[in-house]
Amino acid sequence: MFSPSAVLLLLGQQCGENKTSSEPCLILNKRSRKVRQPGDLCCPGGSVSPRLDACLSTLLTLPGFPLMRWPCWSQWRDRYPDEARMLKLLFATGLRECFEEMRLNPFGVQLMGPLPPRRLLMFRRVIFPMAAWIPRQKRFAVNWEVEKVVYIPLRYLLNPDSHACYRVQFTPYIERKLHRKTQDFPCIVYKNQNENELLWGATYHIVIGFLEMIFGFKPPDMASLSVIHGVMEENYLTGSG
Repeated sequence: MFSPSAVLLLLGQQCGENKTSSEPCLILNKRSRKVRQPGDLCCPGGSVSPRLDACLSTLLTLPGFPLMRWPCWSQWRDRYPDEARMLKLLFATGLRECFEEMRLNPFGVQLMGPLPPRRLLMFRRVIFPMAAWIPRQKRFAVNWEVEKVVYIPLRYLLNPDSHACYRVQFTPYIERKLHRKTQDFPCIVYKNQNENELLWGATYHIVIGFLEMIFGFKPPDMASLSVIHGVMEENYLTGSG
């Protein structure tokens, strides 16, 4: 059985250290070494807490709260009541988790809409992403789950030269679970000053789905891309180390 999670694909302007730029960018969290998938870039969010998030979701439709400002909400609520209830619950989860992870101000979030869900087979989890715009908040305070916040300009994501093939070699423990020694994954390499950040996995597919939906972007064929090598060790599944 797959456990549900909700994440927010966050977009904003004047992000990162360059406060004078109005360039739109994607805002991601880099996972700390204390959690599973350490070092990965991810959309902020997490597991649904049914009772807590159900209570919080009732607040989202009050005047001035984010869901009421979404232009499509009244249509969803009237035409698709079951889907609307689920969306309200998932949005509450995403906002709660973003506040916990990076102190995102939920009142400053503008919902753009839901994106297609993604399944994480290795972790038996289904991710429900929602795109959101942050018009004002520029600073975040991360908790123990997050190493840092990473800002990637949209123009970088839309540049085919930023894309690569990530060839992962599995250590024996993971090899026994996956029944393979290596696997290729599409990825985006963001070169930021002296550091390279790698965007891959479920988050990559969430981002590409958004770029395709909004800009009609198609990523380059993976067979034509340069190869980056990496190793997946046991602590990728446990978060220790």
